[in-house]
Amino acid sequence: MKRLFLAAACALAFAAPAVQVEAWGNTGHRLIGMAAVRALPDDLPAFLRTPEAAAEVGELSREPDRWKGAGQPHDRERDTAHFVDMDDEGRIMTDKGMSIDALPRLKSEYDAALQAAGISVNDAGYLPYAIMDGWQQLVRDFAYIRVLTAQAARETDPGKKAWYLADLRRREALTLRDLGVLSHYIGDGSQPHHTTIHYNGWGDYPNPEGFTNSRQTHGQFEGSFASRVASLQAVEAGMTAPALDGFDLRRRTAAYLKTTLAEVLPFYRLEKAGGFRDVDGRPDPRGAAFTVARLSAGASELRDLTVLAWRASAGASIGWPAVKVAEVEAGTTDPWLSMIGED
Repeated sequence: MKRLFLAAACALAFAAPAVQVEAWGNTGHRLIGMAAVRALPDDLPAFLRTPEAAAEVGELSREPDRWKGAGQPHDRERDTAHFVDMDDEGRIMTDKGMSIDALPRLKSEYDAALQAAGISVNDAGYLPYAIMDGWQQLVRDFAYIRVLTAQAARETDPGKKAWYLADLRRREALTLRDLGVLSHYIGDGSQPHHTTIHYNGWGDYPNPEGFTNSRQTHGQFEGSFASRVASLQAVEAGMTAPALDGFDLRRRTAAYLKTTLAEVLPFYRLEKAGGFRDVDGRPDPRGAAFTVARLSAGASELRDLTVLAWRASAGASIGWPAVKVAEVEAGTTDPWLSMIGED
């Protein structure tokens, strides 16, 4: 994200020190990652379906915010992955920008189209591509896990078997890390301010309802307010039923971000009505419900995309020379040269 805020400490099943972060803050990102992993179905790999994996993904969900401060070009390139600023009609930045429903296949094409429209990519953000890239990486991780798991179980050569098992452990660790990174960007996509030109107060736009222009609104909502009202149990209770049919990555990503964009106006109306203030020393329940619903939306989407990545991995080809995952799982192809590397 392009704005820094101070988030309160998270206390879920453990305590963690308060640090300066971006996006939802420690609490929100941890909760999204943990709730999603805890909701994974039994047909996903067993290493994911443990309390330790849920806690690990929760921690790793904060990684893209913790990367910040490495210097340039690192920061400039990655900061803009946390958001996509759409106008009220779902177009990138202005009416000259493309619709979120018309995202080009490549980020380079997206960049070129924005530049041709006189829009800075750094101002617009590229969150859709961060989500899509993260999902595709998870598919690759799962494909390797399928191959390594299948071949380690049938390998009779002790040296090869030991290598397969060691590489499987490496890939499991990488998968948790990559799932955490995907969790972060999906979490960013569930926060209305990450999808709108009205990200720091309503801004210099027509404002007939008199919404706030306070530049503190964004940070207070996603950080201190969220940390006070959200809990793992509440986020899990608010998660929706899986939606896994008719999957298309670009369409799914656009629909997810449009759904969040539709919450921008309700947020500002609720803020104007005092929904993010305290009532008798306690957070207003209207604001609490709104916040938890957004976190639950992020957790639901992460759960679904993880399941869809696992399913997609069955049809992948990996390694070099490439081998088909399905053939290795069926026992008709030996993947040794593809896995160890043929120079």
